[in-house]
Amino acid sequence: MKYLKLSAFAFILFAYQAKAQSSGETTITRWPDDKRGAVSITFDDGSINQFKQALPVLNKLNLKATFFIITGQIPGSRYQGEFTGRPVGSIIAETATVPTNADNFYERASAAGYLGLVGPLDYHYKAGSLVDAGKLAEAYAVMDELYQKVRNNEFKPGIQHNTEYMDAHGTTWADIRGYAKQGHEFASHMVTHPRLAALDEANMLYEMQSSRLDILRELGARYTFSAEGPFGTENERVMQYLYKVYPALRNRMPEPWLKEISRSNLSDPGNTDKEYIQFQRGATTKTPMPMMKAWADTTANKTNTWLVLTFHGVDGIGWEALTHQQLDVYFSYIKAQDNKLWVATFGDAARYIRERQSASVKATSTNVGITVSLSHPLNKAMYNLPLSLKTYVPAGWKKVRVSQGTKTSTVVPVVQPGGATRYVLYKAYANASPIKLRAI
Repeated sequence: MKYLKLSAFAFILFAYQAKAQSSGETTITRWPDDKRGAVSITFDDGSINQFKQALPVLNKLNLKATFFIITGQIPGSRYQGEFTGRPVGSIIAETATVPTNADNFYERASAAGYLGLVGPLDYHYKAGSLVDAGKLAEAYAVMDELYQKVRNNEFKPGIQHNTEYMDAHGTTWADIRGYAKQGHEFASHMVTHPRLAALDEANMLYEMQSSRLDILRELGARYTFSAEGPFGTENERVMQYLYKVYPALRNRMPEPWLKEISRSNLSDPGNTDKEYIQFQRGATTKTPMPMMKAWADTTANKTNTWLVLTFHGVDGIGWEALTHQQLDVYFSYIKAQDNKLWVATFGDAARYIRERQSASVKATSTNVGITVSLSHPLNKAMYNLPLSLKTYVPAGWKKVRVSQGTKTSTVVPVVQPGGATRYVLYKAYANASPIKLRAI
């Protein structure tokens, strides 16, 4: 009986190896270099210590991160905060006789921060929080309270900025261009860090599009790929506008092959029939280091998980500021799992996943070698990362020359248990020359 069980196992193993070693069989690995998972380190707001304290830690470990920046406060930006719409005096006068309702709420909430007074901006944020929570009636009441106080002259004249906007002061576009050359991604966090869910169409589009235009002018088209609507908003109305301006949003990335776990969702990745899981976690001052490390361990122990980490303040500046020493410990822990985890910017991880999911690969074997073609239908200007391919080669191939166009490399096959099945891992570009594999 034991012999029969072993024979059955041997037959299954043989059948698997016979299928797997078919010369030329090629797949696109789920992650670059066939790693087990991906990690994207992201920072919100662009507060100064992210660059003075956290970025040197990242560079020391050769880790690349994404910084979602508030563009309106950067010296030299063409677009700062402004209200697009009717004269605010007309809006204030109207509030005396017309209560806030679905028809006028968004205009009033958009104008709140541009009344030339100190205090009303807080009401914009409170109302936006209520809209994000689906409490529209309560949001209307906040606007009624605000404009009654405005009519009663209860606020002092002046200009008010939000805390995130103020904490971001100190960085220039020249600084950011230098950081970008080090491999870091810079992406939009809008012009002024507003509550997008409380804005009307004109002012929402101003925040989204104007931020993009400044990034395009200062950094180039590649950096207009990613964005994060402030406060991690998932408001469906906001999302429909953001999707049209930026290809990849950390807020939400609805795809049929992606399971999304937002920062507010406390569940672990678990099992899914989807190809990928985006596992978002936000570290605050109350998050224990063992828990943060467990997020990375979970990602390394699965094969389909993209861990998207969100940080804000650093060394006392910014919301829920961690110390750079804590970040050093944590990033070093992630780096130590380099053999399992691909650490990439948010934009590059999104690019790779989408390219892989849309790509087609074909291989043909001859007595001369193996030729592989790789293509995808995506916009080549935005989706231009190399994909990692795994091609099975004949047992007699000890070394393999891989060439695509003018680029050539030598690869040693990976031999699977049993020795009969071997494959090579290599990177190639889609929509380019065929890839040729030859034994040497």
